[in-house]
Amino acid sequence: MIHAADVREWRDRDVVDAQSHKIGLLEAVYVDTATDEPAMATVRIGLPTRHRLVFVPLADAIAGPDYLRVCSVKALVRQAPSIGTDDVLPAEQEEAIFKHYGLDYKPGAAGERQLARR
Repeated sequence: MIHAADVREWRDRDVVDAQSHKIGLLEAVYVDTATDEPAMATVRIGLPTRHRLVFVPLADAIAGPDYLRVCSVKALVRQAPSIGTDDVLPAEQEEAIFKHYGLDYKPGAAGERQLARR
């Protein structure tokens, strides 16, 4: 299991898919608010003058010597919902991220967000 503190140390490291195709650079980690365990990461992709952050699930991610390997394929990640590099994830966009990857979205009983940036 990868812990949030461990993944934060990997900021600006390569994020690769299962076939070792580089997706982009790790920007931030988002934890599940119910468990405080890493759930998603943002990956910086795009041209240097037009970067954006896409979300990728961290389930079964593996930390290598200079990379973080995720289970999602590069093409799927690049099509994921994104935010600008200086933006914050709007609450109303959380569910779309989970749906993109075929994951269940479970906000809190009082409507609390499922993801929190760490």
